[in-house]
Amino acid sequence: MLITKEQVIKKAEESFDEIVNIRRHIHAHPELSFKETKTAEYICSFLDKWGVSYRSGIAGNGIVAEIRGVKKGPIIGFRADMDALPISELNEVSYKSLNDGVMHACGHDVHTASLLGLVKLLNDFKNEFGGLVKFVFQPGEELLPGGAKLMLEENLFGEEEPEIMIAQHVYPEFEAGTIGLKEGQYMASSDEIYITVEGKGGHAALPHTLVDPVLIASHLIVALQQIASRNAPAAIPTVLSFGKVIAAGAMNVIPNTVSIEGTFRTMDEEWRKKAHELIKSISQKTAEGMGGKAIVEIRNGYPLLYNNPKLTRKIRNFAIDFLGKQNVKELQVRMTAEDFAYFSQKYPSVLFRLGVSAEGTQGAALHTPYFNVDENAMLSSVGLMTWLALNLLIDN
Repeated sequence: MLITKEQVIKKAEESFDEIVNIRRHIHAHPELSFKETKTAEYICSFLDKWGVSYRSGIAGNGIVAEIRGVKKGPIIGFRADMDALPISELNEVSYKSLNDGVMHACGHDVHTASLLGLVKLLNDFKNEFGGLVKFVFQPGEELLPGGAKLMLEENLFGEEEPEIMIAQHVYPEFEAGTIGLKEGQYMASSDEIYITVEGKGGHAALPHTLVDPVLIASHLIVALQQIASRNAPAAIPTVLSFGKVIAAGAMNVIPNTVSIEGTFRTMDEEWRKKAHELIKSISQKTAEGMGGKAIVEIRNGYPLLYNNPKLTRKIRNFAIDFLGKQNVKELQVRMTAEDFAYFSQKYPSVLFRLGVSAEGTQGAALHTPYFNVDENAMLSSVGLMTWLALNLLIDN
């Protein structure tokens, strides 16, 4: 290989201040899912400055850029999401969010800035490698149906589809300078459950004249727990949780309806389908048995995220070479969801975790108003992804 690790590290260090400034600009100007118009324009301004070919306006604000090496070779892809969350930031930093009620509390600013860093470095090295690298800047990861799905439906890659896809996600549980990997099943499928329980409301002092949807909803929630505890195969991780129940009555008023909202998550697509039928069946029969009615809507969310084992092992070895064995850690199954799963269903893929906490600490959790990162993590991120790209182009 013509490009050495020392050359990659040097380039990453030279670009570090620029990448940090990019991250801070994006952090200060967050935009919600599918509303990332200015973020996309900002990304394109760097692609234009660096002379990198790209196509924009995919699934709204999505962008795919590409860099070709000096000769034919493999096609590999990297993806970063760029949307923020409806959270009011409480960090007192110079780059605090300027958009009220919107915050990069999931690290997508880091993902986007790091991917731009990868573009910059590979553009500098493009006369030293063969093959084609595609860079996906994706909208709407935080909101169904997910920007990954929509971009793929718009023929994102055209006739030059990648042989592999790679993404990263910040991980406050690990320190900056470290990453985590897991082969095979990693993140769960995620579906939204909406149940409306219909009964007959009225005066709470006259329960014998009513069909109480509050009571039915209570029984229904308890009954549905058997899906995870008694119906789910023991070897398949399964979560069924209800986080929202609305019974818009009063102290002495029983409403006509109760609405319930929850989430179902698992690691097996066949069991996922069966569980959906059980949720509908148990809900409807429980309500009918008590004189009411249950209307069930299940919105299919992101599928299982599967890290291709062979590719994961390759990336682990390259990461150990770049970061040191002590800085490449093993991850456990995680029941949160990620729409990079749509890429993993279509291409051999790996999503790895990027440590972002300062040494000796663990930063605030994702999706909280105090989430922030040790920006030194981006030095590791940009350097590592460049090293991965260069080695995978040769290896593939």
